[in-house]
Amino acid sequence: MDEAAEQAFEQYFRTRREAVRRNAYLLCGDWHHADDLAQAAFVTLHRKWHTIREPAAVDAYLRRVLVRTLIDETRRPWRRERAVPRPPESIATDGTSEQVATRQTLIAALRQLPPRQRAVLVLRFLEGMDVAATARAMGCREGTVKSQTAHGLAALRGVLGSALDDLRPAG
Repeated sequence: MDEAAEQAFEQYFRTRREAVRRNAYLLCGDWHHADDLAQAAFVTLHRKWHTIREPAAVDAYLRRVLVRTLIDETRRPWRRERAVPRPPESIATDGTSEQVATRQTLIAALRQLPPRQRAVLVLRFLEGMDVAATARAMGCREGTVKSQTAHGLAALRGVLGSALDDLRPAG
């Protein structure tokens, strides 16, 4: 890669790394895994940087790489989650604001969904993408996005169960 392209990539990396890391966290629910996903996505982007013709498409390409990396990693047997008797991290409830508790509940529920459903919900509702953009980011058809959205929301409702009632304001 020539010097100008390297500088352009470095500038892009500096401006987008935190947003990509946050998106990765929303996809996987673990900051350490999010760092790994973001790094893998940026490495892939760096390899393909010289082939990108449309600078406006870089964000979409990076989102797609991020989602595909997550889905690919969940298929690998050594990356599967294992149940442990006691979680390594505990959520402090004393003095925690309702917004933080709601966010933690949502993230914990998202972790329990299959990767594709989780990716669709994050891209559609947390990233604010429409069906067509989500389909392009995930490399699937719009109908798949719609069905994964419906199944994901149903699964999320099932996982949250009564927690939804606890989160709604009284009145």
